[in-house]
Amino acid sequence: MTQHSDAIGATTAHGSTHDHGACIADALEFAEDLCRRIEARLTPLRRRVLELVWASHKPAGAYQLLESLRSEGLGSAPPTVYRALEFLLEHRLIHRIESLNAYVGCSHLGDVHRGIFLICKRCGNAQELGDGRLGSDLLDMARARGFDVTDVTLEIAGICAPCRQAA
Repeated sequence: MTQHSDAIGATTAHGSTHDHGACIADALEFAEDLCRRIEARLTPLRRRVLELVWASHKPAGAYQLLESLRSEGLGSAPPTVYRALEFLLEHRLIHRIESLNAYVGCSHLGDVHRGIFLICKRCGNAQELGDGRLGSDLLDMARARGFDVTDVTLEIAGICAPCRQAA
């Protein structure tokens, strides 16, 4: 089976096109603006890690990111990549997909929300959903049981529509 291309503006294995360059540009612009507002530094490494995470809708693992940085001659050590990822997570620029131990760009930048993801078991793409009422209902149920929620990520595995249609 052919995989989705990670290239910007590429045609996917399912024949559809997507200007992923716009996704990346929006994420970088938001990150730069956020860092200016909170007086934090979007260092070259943090910026490049953010770009690499956004390079695809497929979640990227830390060692995959590290390998990409090394191949670009940036030679980063694992602790520096993890610190960059921690910064990006802390400022809600990316999400961690726990089941895959990988990271994906936040498609709801600037919104306080819980991460709810549809993860395709065939092509590997992760699609973030808005949490809407579901997120509120989950928090209400937890609070009713005296549970103090610190983080919520909901992962739903299955087969995406394009993969089902291609089968």
